Amino acid sequence: MYSAYAMTCIIIAGLLEPVWVITLKKSESFHRPLWGVATVIFAIASPFCMSLSLSEIPVGTAYAIWTGIGAVCTIIVGRLLFSEGICRRQLLFLTMIIFGVVGLSLTGSGA
Repeated sequence: MYSAYAMTCIIIAGLLEPVWVITLKKSESFHRPLWGVATVIFAIASPFCMSLSLSEIPVGTAYAIWTGIGAVCTIIVGRLLFSEGICRRQLLFLTMIIFGVVGLSLTGSGA
């Protein structure tokens, strides 16, 4: 099992993923400068937070957790903010991602 610090860093990193994606959409291809600046800040902050967990979490595991959290949250936010559709099959696969992320988080270092 990983420390609370490492898990907090990777969770924050994953939660920052949809933030920069939303600001990117709001920037309208960087034609809205303030949203563009926010995009750059969050796009740097997310991998930075992930990097803080890499002293303890193996890179492959950290990346899988990071992108899994980011993907699930981005789809949820897209549905809530932009009324993007989601079908039952997509929900099934999102559930599989969630179980995979939880499983990777619980297995620790594999020792």
